[in-house]
Amino acid sequence: MVESFGEALRKLRQGRGLSLDKLARKISYSKSYLSKIENGMSAPTADIAKRCDSALETGGALVTMIVSAKPEVPKPRPEAANGDEGGDDEVWVMVMDTEGTSGFHRLPRRQVLAGLGIAVGYALTGGAWSAADPTTIAGLHSAFDQYRKLGTTSRPGIVLPQVVAHVHTVRSLAGGAVAPEVRDELLVHASRAAEYAGWMSQEAGDDRAAAWWTAKAVDFAASGGDLHLGVYALVRQAELALYQQDSLATVELAVRAQTDPSVGSRILGLAARCEAQGHALAGAPDDYLRALERARVLLSEGTPLPASRPVFGSASVVDEVALAEGWSLYDLGRPADAAEVLDRELPRIAAEARRARARFGARHALAHAGNGEIEHACSLTRGVLEDAAHVDSATVRIDLRQLSRTLARWHNHPAVRELLPELGRALRVVRVPPA
Repeated sequence: MVESFGEALRKLRQGRGLSLDKLARKISYSKSYLSKIENGMSAPTADIAKRCDSALETGGALVTMIVSAKPEVPKPRPEAANGDEGGDDEVWVMVMDTEGTSGFHRLPRRQVLAGLGIAVGYALTGGAWSAADPTTIAGLHSAFDQYRKLGTTSRPGIVLPQVVAHVHTVRSLAGGAVAPEVRDELLVHASRAAEYAGWMSQEAGDDRAAAWWTAKAVDFAASGGDLHLGVYALVRQAELALYQQDSLATVELAVRAQTDPSVGSRILGLAARCEAQGHALAGAPDDYLRALERARVLLSEGTPLPASRPVFGSASVVDEVALAEGWSLYDLGRPADAAEVLDRELPRIAAEARRARARFGARHALAHAGNGEIEHACSLTRGVLEDAAHVDSATVRIDLRQLSRTLARWHNHPAVRELLPELGRALRVVRVPPA
């Protein structure tokens, strides 16, 4: 007979000599709720499993029971994002209106010509791009740097149309380039811009488009002779899986990204960092520590890219490994340790890096709430909501939803009663649906 979660929890608790009341106090949950889980009257959550694993030092045994019971979630198909098959013979269209909404569509060139008439046909075929000279290429790099900076402070809906237009411009210039070295440089630049379009799509809540743009970035990079982007794409796919709470896919993709040492320590370090986060999500502390230490060593060895090449990963945080540590400790059911690390690291994020401040700030508030520091968590949350309102991040809202559920356990607390309506409004932000 298969042992239930409640039966396993009771056996582990009793084996450690802990009463129900003592374990409840250790994990900041009520004794009655924990009793209902042990007796099969309430379903266990991943949060309960992680905290009990940490308190009972089970090495992730309870989280494993939760993960193995989950149904498999279909993965998005990168080649079929937005419902059509990507290909070289396609037209990219950004649809925008006066109210500020926008949407990205990819259509077969033949369909555009047939449906939109002679004017569009002329726009598609008339004229030729002039050859890209060094000044033009330098201007493109500078423009892309500005888009990335804008992305740290603004909503993805503001940034994404500009980045899509930028990718289109660069790939068109590459098509008209005569010198092979110029063509290759432009294609590599297009790959980086396409990868960033994927990140902004993820921030907008469109994982299918994010996967499609990442695949398009790999195509551009391969055509330009840069195979490193193909490996980095595995890291981006691992990050997508992480936000989808798929620990197994996160680890698998991150490990695959570390099989080729020629890609350099920066990409290998980012992959190891993502692997560590995946192990933490799975409740595997030993594997997490090994991967995190590997990430720390690799990223400390990283050699900077030429000034003309955008950096892989975040350019707005000082210590990615330390922030990942604070993030992961919460996933391992250790909110007090997570709060201590994030207390130290959050002030190091620049005030203008609103997206990073919102992302790690939400986890910071969540860690303090999980540790039972309710008033402080509410105070932190107000600062997070201010940053989150500027960047409108779907990934930040994942933690804000969990924070709302956590705080609701103390719904009679005055600070929580005052904050929950504000937090609820932030979670009901109306976003433009994916194209």
